[in-house]
Amino acid sequence: MVLCQGGEGDAAPAAGGQEPEVPPGREDGPGAVQPCPAPGVEAAGAEERRACGCCSGMPWPFCCEAPGAKKKAACPGLGLFYTILSAFLFSVASLLLKKIEDVHSVEVSAFRCVFQMAFVLPGLIYYKTGFLGPKGKRIFLFFRGFLGSTAMVLLYYAYQVMPLADATVITFTSPVFTSLLAWIFLKEKYSLWDVLFTLFAVTGVILIARPPFLFGSRVSGIEGSYSDHLKGTIAAIASTLSAASTIVILRKVGKSVHYFLSIWYYAVIGLIGCVIALFVLNEWRLPHCGRDRVFLILIGLLGLGGQIFLTKALQIEKAGPVSIMRTMDVVFAFILQVLFLNHIPTWWTVGGALCVVASSSGTAIRKWRHSVKKAKQREI
Repeated sequence: MVLCQGGEGDAAPAAGGQEPEVPPGREDGPGAVQPCPAPGVEAAGAEERRACGCCSGMPWPFCCEAPGAKKKAACPGLGLFYTILSAFLFSVASLLLKKIEDVHSVEVSAFRCVFQMAFVLPGLIYYKTGFLGPKGKRIFLFFRGFLGSTAMVLLYYAYQVMPLADATVITFTSPVFTSLLAWIFLKEKYSLWDVLFTLFAVTGVILIARPPFLFGSRVSGIEGSYSDHLKGTIAAIASTLSAASTIVILRKVGKSVHYFLSIWYYAVIGLIGCVIALFVLNEWRLPHCGRDRVFLILIGLLGLGGQIFLTKALQIEKAGPVSIMRTMDVVFAFILQVLFLNHIPTWWTVGGALCVVASSSGTAIRKWRHSVKKAKQREI
């Protein structure tokens, strides 16, 4: 059997996203290790096929292990840049939502689902995943779609009736509630640190909601009446819980279901639910002016772009730094609220935002350190 560079022992680092280095002493000559043949081509006298683990389909000597070949350096910080760009796109979409007049949040969600379906459908056809998924996973996919679309509708409603920054901050309590639900349903570990982060998140929500029995009947810094502010707060919390439940379901499903199929259920079930809700509420109407129609299209495109960049960020960067950098959503929300909505946040809102950001960042850092520790233990 002919040995090749980048065999089983050297292919493992490459699979982890790092290009293996050529060990010293491996030089062409008598008794030296022979170069790997082109993928799919069997060498003379070989007992089995070997694919070069150091290249991506190019025959030697044009592969990355060829002598004198320059390695392609990864761009440092690209994943974090994608995360910031994703946060900015999501924040601009939220701003446009507040600028739309006389369009119900359910109708906006329906337009968003249409854009999701248009994006995912070609991917389903290309990857041949089908439209229903594995039989044993369909019930989980259904609840993923139902809870995910419910979270979207409730969040859009919260954006419409309460300050942009307030609603954005509340949504960042999702990691804390995800840990709690994962402890209940998936039996994952829930430590005293998680309890502390949960208390921080709840404190932040209370500072933003400012219930009258704690802060008195005169509450400043809100949009419209306090009843609308309270409804928006409840909707944002319910949206956060639904989103956390969706993440727990995705953890339960694991990698057995393609990512596109998960989004497909989210878009289809969301669209069906939104259409039914619009007819029941009798709220279906086209926007009165061309500006609102353009905003609806932009919301769909920006939301789609935000998801794409966030997905790309998670592909090339660890989840911990991405989760921490996603708190830029809150920063962008405050900036856009001041610049374009002329609404100055109160110190209560700033304090609540700091509590929530500290809570979500702490949760992300703790899980990141835990995953790094487990990875080192596997190497040992």
